[in-house]
Amino acid sequence: MRGLWSAALLVLILDQASKWAVVWGLNLKDRLVIDVAPPYLRFVMGWNEGINFGLFSGAPGAARWILIALALAICAWVIRFARADGQRRVLWAAGALVGGALGNVVDRLRFGAVADFLNMSCCGINNPFAFNLADVAVFTGAAALVLWARPANTP
Repeated sequence: MRGLWSAALLVLILDQASKWAVVWGLNLKDRLVIDVAPPYLRFVMGWNEGINFGLFSGAPGAARWILIALALAICAWVIRFARADGQRRVLWAAGALVGGALGNVVDRLRFGAVADFLNMSCCGINNPFAFNLADVAVFTGAAALVLWARPANTP
């Protein structure tokens, strides 16, 4: 279980530090766009009140608390699932997912929305969406769980 908590804490710290450095340190909240290596990497300020790709944003204030509760419930389920599996790599993958989810929960508690700022485009495809390191950790952690977790009832 130490791997799960280590990964979760590492992701949470990296996520919150990156948001502080870019959103406040580089003043992206007021500048709104910073071209780092266009079009491959731009910092674009976005406050996501909903879920992925802004779905359900603009919903009543209660939605914020529902999304926080849902994220915490999913974290609890993932922790239980990873403990039952027991493989080191599964615990680390679960930790990445949990740390990312908690990073976004911290944003919702502090600001009422998730701070997104990474925007990447390539090869003639213009990506209109922004994301953050927590989103990357949630996605990679979930993908790793799908690939590495043992099927149910398997020794």
